[in-house]
Amino acid sequence: MSASFSINRSINSHTSNTPKLMKNSRLTSSVLILLVLSLSFCVSWGSRYSISDVTLTSEDFITCLQSNSTDATTISQLIFTPDNSSFLPVWEVAVNVLRFNNPSTPKPTVILTPTEETHIQAALFCAKKYGYEMRIRSGGHDFEGLSYTANAPFVMLDLVNMRSIDINVENRTAWVQGGALLGELYYTISQSTNTLYFPAGMCPSVGVSGFLSGGGYGNLVRKYGIGADNVLDAHFMDVSGNILDRESMGEDLFWAIRGGGASSFGIVLAWKLMLVPVPERVTLFIVSVTLEQGATDIFHKYQYVLPNFDRDLQMRVQINSEYISNTNNKTIRILFHGIYQGNTDTLLPLLNQSFPELNVTREICQEVRMVQSTLQFGGFPTLGPVEVLANRSAIPKTNFKSKSDYVRTPIPKGGLIEIWEKLFENDMSEMLQMYTFGGKMEEYSDTAIPYPHRAGVLYQVYKTVNLIDQPSDTTTVSLRRIAWLRSFDKTLEPYVSSNPREAYLNYIDLDLGVGNGSYEEASVWGERYWKRENFKKLIRIKTKVDPENFFRHPQSIPPLSAM
Repeated sequence: MSASFSINRSINSHTSNTPKLMKNSRLTSSVLILLVLSLSFCVSWGSRYSISDVTLTSEDFITCLQSNSTDATTISQLIFTPDNSSFLPVWEVAVNVLRFNNPSTPKPTVILTPTEETHIQAALFCAKKYGYEMRIRSGGHDFEGLSYTANAPFVMLDLVNMRSIDINVENRTAWVQGGALLGELYYTISQSTNTLYFPAGMCPSVGVSGFLSGGGYGNLVRKYGIGADNVLDAHFMDVSGNILDRESMGEDLFWAIRGGGASSFGIVLAWKLMLVPVPERVTLFIVSVTLEQGATDIFHKYQYVLPNFDRDLQMRVQINSEYISNTNNKTIRILFHGIYQGNTDTLLPLLNQSFPELNVTREICQEVRMVQSTLQFGGFPTLGPVEVLANRSAIPKTNFKSKSDYVRTPIPKGGLIEIWEKLFENDMSEMLQMYTFGGKMEEYSDTAIPYPHRAGVLYQVYKTVNLIDQPSDTTTVSLRRIAWLRSFDKTLEPYVSSNPREAYLNYIDLDLGVGNGSYEEASVWGERYWKRENFKKLIRIKTKVDPENFFRHPQSIPPLSAM
């Protein structure tokens, strides 16, 4: 293959509701021709540069960007290197997991904060020419920091300036650019309607692109499936710089980027989302119980009742250890945090009939708008200003190490007691969260999209240790907590899914393994995220769209040529 770097758009002319920023960034035909001519003399696939071919300097890359940009002055203002005083603040601002914000973390050679598609095309071309890897940051919430760190010279493409959101209430759709956060999406929807929403996650700081490319579950998962189930179209830049929509990319690639990790295949510029109906008021409640109040029996019954309950009810269950008041003895506290797509009068009879042990009363129920439920689940005051969801500086940083599992068979009471005893061994920095599945999720096959954790899953388990009180993840306390989490992973093994033991891509965990020199090596982590059939299909698609494996990271989909 010896094709020059292409920046052609392959989006059909009939595509509508495109974000304003994207519309404004289209090249005129004359500029396009000039840019293609200038690029065509520079590189071909048959003679692509590698790190060994050149001496990497940011000056070469920047000169390349400027010479291949329609406005060298503008793009120069969007480039940051370690010599620039703004470099570290720009890099740090979306490092949302603080254990990566330290001097030893490998940082980019260059950061580019593009404002239009042509900037991304030029960066892609120049990164390939000079042998840089590329990382794409849309939110910065990834658990292993892979969007802003790498153990090789790399360019970080930060989409912070490309986050427009266009809501079409009449058609129940939204076009969302790749740099938008979930909080910004929720806030923008709430300014147009109280009866439509998007079935995404609870944390407002999560990037829409990362969320959807990993599948994405949330409070509407039991009624409408995961976020990726509700994607209608996408604008996507492939490794050659072509901009594709669903029709021009084909159904295989469109399948892959919705749950298969889009950063393995290219760059998502924007998503077209289907908004779903919600009532004007939803009902929230929180029930708190300890072991002394029957928490073990209540949780044991939860496993049987809630996955088969009315799909309008979602419940997040949070578990942690704590000291019993004024003693040195520990107990387990369980919080049942519910959200019901309806009013209190409808909810209470349903719970009283099927789950009276939970003791949900009218006094603890609160009826609010859907956007206010996002405030509560996101850790903000329920009746506070919704504008906080779109305020990036208001979102607190966190510091943790986490893992995930899926439970398909109820854990017996003896197993729960074993789990409580293991929690007591830690220093109360741990937290478990269970998200109830069932409902709509039972209607999807494991291969509908790459995300396979569907029919038969009772709930997902998120397990984490908090490191926020530690200056780094290498202190004695941090290392002890992380070691405990890994040992807790072993404790759970008999009670979670097996063959494979499933894990959630958006809670990416490098402890599962890295490397893709062979299928056997890659399958150690790949089959846990996607199961075998989906993982093999993702490899076939990767081989077709990025055969030279430009888009890569320690757990990216490998092409067949890399095995």
